[in-house]
Amino acid sequence: MTTARFSPAELLDHLRGLHPELAVFGPAELSGRHPGEHPDNFAGGVMAQPGTTAAAAALVRWCAENGVAVVSQGGLTGLVGGNVSRAGEVILSSARLNRILSIRPDEMTAEVEAGVALEALQQAAARHGLTTGIDLGSRGSATVGGMVSTNAGGILAFRNGVMRHQVLGLEAVLPSGEIFHDMTRVVKVSAGPDLKHLFIGGEGAFGFVTKVVLKLEPLRPHRATAFLGVTDAAAALAVIRHFRGLSGVTLEAAEMMWPRYIRDHAALKTFDLSWLEDGAAALLIELSAETVEAATAALEEGLEALWEPAALRGGIVAQSLDQARKFWDIREDSGFYYTAIPDAASFDISVPPTFLDAYVEGLAARLEAIDASYAAYVYGHVADGNLHITLIKPGPLPEAEQRAVEAAVYSGIREAGGSFSAEHGVGREKRHAYEAFAAPEKQALARVIKQAIDPKGLFNPGKVPF
Repeated sequence: MTTARFSPAELLDHLRGLHPELAVFGPAELSGRHPGEHPDNFAGGVMAQPGTTAAAAALVRWCAENGVAVVSQGGLTGLVGGNVSRAGEVILSSARLNRILSIRPDEMTAEVEAGVALEALQQAAARHGLTTGIDLGSRGSATVGGMVSTNAGGILAFRNGVMRHQVLGLEAVLPSGEIFHDMTRVVKVSAGPDLKHLFIGGEGAFGFVTKVVLKLEPLRPHRATAFLGVTDAAAALAVIRHFRGLSGVTLEAAEMMWPRYIRDHAALKTFDLSWLEDGAAALLIELSAETVEAATAALEEGLEALWEPAALRGGIVAQSLDQARKFWDIREDSGFYYTAIPDAASFDISVPPTFLDAYVEGLAARLEAIDASYAAYVYGHVADGNLHITLIKPGPLPEAEQRAVEAAVYSGIREAGGSFSAEHGVGREKRHAYEAFAAPEKQALARVIKQAIDPKGLFNPGKVPF
């Protein structure tokens, strides 16, 4: 744990003029900015925005020499407090590292700086008939560097994997101020340990990512979208398996919302659910094909074949792009409940998809054992087993109650082959969960690596508990 060695005013004096490509902002400039997903993201009061890797390295070298902690920040969309800063720490923002350096259509790769927003890259790639192999609801603000640091997952993970599977190469500034440069542009690399993976999912603890080489994939804009009623995850997986097995079409998304989530959100948005049977969950699926007509025909023919075998409990196919967007709004505007239940305890777990039904049923029982009034909103990426869970109760909870709820949520996950954190990271909010539910040998090895790379513990302290 670091202590404040310099006041914000002293830090500003030291950092301004350190490098011509380094912009530095103090408390006055930060006071009018939105801090993103956590109100304490700007609590440190001093932000440095390098315009080049060399500027970032100059800042980090000074911080290393003077014992000043560094907190990396991207699009500020993190949900676990990984961007929170404190007095005496310097915020290192990728906001000015926002250039798309190259898109190589024949290679299907892109080289970008870390501060490029996902949506900006998608729009640039689309001009070449390409897109990213990863997609998130927060695409407009999530940055590539932040996505690397949290090993982001999202909508396409069931098909393309997570961020770790999209990164070919990267550049990062180490806690010493040295530059790690491995801008590989090929998939096949068998030349010893692939050290770039330290920074993917490292949450800023091992270095500050400045550039990334990503794989791209063909853009498939011709889509058909449907909302289906399903009894459980097993039925949803049967639908998914059917459409993934068809030739000439690609399954682009499979998102499931359990009954309480879909009913409450639809009521808030006045979204018509007359097609959905009582007690059913909702499955949002999207197909692509050579034409919209081909995608729609494959979707409708598939639903006809699946209706009885999968015991579907209602369904509606989008008749326009606008209607499809309304379908997606029900899934992606997932923070709808925070007005009624502010600071509600939320979780992001993954289990093998075939374990989903047993997990959700067990979770309900475990929560009721704590308090008979407890219930949760459950939704997520059903095809890869990633669930988002929110307790339907305002927070923050007293510590003992929070720990009991965590135990209920995380029970059996590691034993089933899952993870207590699927795509949001550990940050500050899941420190206890990391210590209690991550494998002890994994924690020990991570601490050894952290000590070797950052012996003073200056990079993102107080988050992932090394």
